[in-house]
Amino acid sequence: MSRGMKVGLIVLGVAVAAGGGIAYRVQQKKHAGTEVRLEKVGRRNLVSAVTASGKIEAKTSVDISADITGRIIRLAVREGDLVTKGQFLIQIDPAQYQAAVSRAEGVVASTQATLSQARANLDQAERAWHRAAQLTQLGPNLIAPEAAEQARTSYDVAQATWQATKAQLAQSQASLQEARDNLAKTRLTSPIAGRVVRLAVEEGEVAVPGTFSRETGLLMTIADLSVILAKVQVDETDVVRLAANDSTQITIDAYPDTTFLGRVTKISHSAKLTDTQTASGSNDRAVDFDVEVTLDNPPRDIRPDLSCTARMVTDTRANALSIPIIALTVRSHERVPTEDPSIDTTKIKRLGKEAEGVFVVRDGIATFRPVKVGIAGDEYFEVTGGLREGETLVAGTYQAIRDLKDGARVTPADTTKAKKDAQT
Repeated sequence: MSRGMKVGLIVLGVAVAAGGGIAYRVQQKKHAGTEVRLEKVGRRNLVSAVTASGKIEAKTSVDISADITGRIIRLAVREGDLVTKGQFLIQIDPAQYQAAVSRAEGVVASTQATLSQARANLDQAERAWHRAAQLTQLGPNLIAPEAAEQARTSYDVAQATWQATKAQLAQSQASLQEARDNLAKTRLTSPIAGRVVRLAVEEGEVAVPGTFSRETGLLMTIADLSVILAKVQVDETDVVRLAANDSTQITIDAYPDTTFLGRVTKISHSAKLTDTQTASGSNDRAVDFDVEVTLDNPPRDIRPDLSCTARMVTDTRANALSIPIIALTVRSHERVPTEDPSIDTTKIKRLGKEAEGVFVVRDGIATFRPVKVGIAGDEYFEVTGGLREGETLVAGTYQAIRDLKDGARVTPADTTKAKKDAQT
């Protein structure tokens, strides 16, 4: 036999042996079952919470706007200043409004003089009419009927003139009051005590009323920072779980190393709709609700519009029987020979032909069992029916649970290797 033929036979033998070894290992692995992560049903303290993001706001905040048009000739405060209620803030040029007051005062004085004259004419006409009436009663030949009628007409005209002049005086007085009010609006004072958190104008700019836009007439914003709110937007599926006075932890991006405590003080009853662009390009309406959380001890240098996240506790369970959230799945269920007959699952709610449950492992066989769950913590569900403490169930991986069949054989995964893979 040649040397080449010997080498070929040796290589062929090695290949056959290797192939046989691989086939044996594959068959052995298949026979061993699906590798899964196992965990025993145990008891834990669970906290159910709703997390939402939003911004910091002051409970009381007032926008100072102009009610008249005029040039700003003086600013008495700067952004960040503390102000008291009634403190002077802004002076708008009062010249044209002072002139309007003077004109209105002149009209009132003139109308008052006209009213005095009309009153005198009315008194004179009334006396003439009374004399004519007396003469008519004494005898028909003492005064001509035309003269008596003329006296009556003069009295009626004088009375109407006096009434019209009275109305003109009231109108002119109202115009004077309006002019004085406009003059008073040139001097703006603070309606509350607080801090100037926004100053939108400078001296020399023209202040205009914000008739059609709130931002157009805004001069400054004053906020009372004694009570601070975290105003967050909560999804419609979570807002029904919230209630007033729910305990809350607030984290503020500007204070990354500090957690602040607070309580839910207001839950909006109407939705705040926002457009969300989907991957397909269509606009969907996201339904969120505004929720206000009052901070117990906010930092002294806090300011509005800081980004924050609120974790609102909705429920707690002490020493509750629990399972990993990842372990819960949905399957159609029929009893199999390996299932524990002592566990009654007939009263557990079904989802149509399917049920929520977990895979319980017994003697290496995974059996789907419907369970009833309560509140959800960060990583675990509360179990209220279908399981006993100490039972072993499949707790991972997600892919393994998704593909697992009822009655399938399973084997514990190498957790040490899994940890090393996760670290690398």
